[in-house]
Amino acid sequence: MFSQTKKSNIEQDEKIERLLNEKRKSNSAITINDKFKIQIYFGTIEESKKTLLAFKKDFSQTDGTITFSNPSYKVWVGSYKSKIEAEKALIGIKKKYPTAVIIEPNKK
Repeated sequence: MFSQTKKSNIEQDEKIERLLNEKRKSNSAITINDKFKIQIYFGTIEESKKTLLAFKKDFSQTDGTITFSNPSYKVWVGSYKSKIEAEKALIGIKKKYPTAVIIEPNKK
């Protein structure tokens, strides 16, 4: 029997490794995977963008993001480690967004 024994050497520019490290740092800063979030809207992309923009004007200290889950877009805000913390924030948010609910994005 014969097998292939050729070895390949891949040379990579060190700038690529630095760029990958920077990307890893920025990805670790994204808080979409925190335990609790508040969903303030679901529907079309256009309305999601409008809702998120309006939310940021009213609640400038709270972060927000738009996610897609077939067939609609969702606006998630906040980043809460405990349900009690999320419930406290929900009280104020519900005054402007009455259909807001607490969600757990990573709950399987």
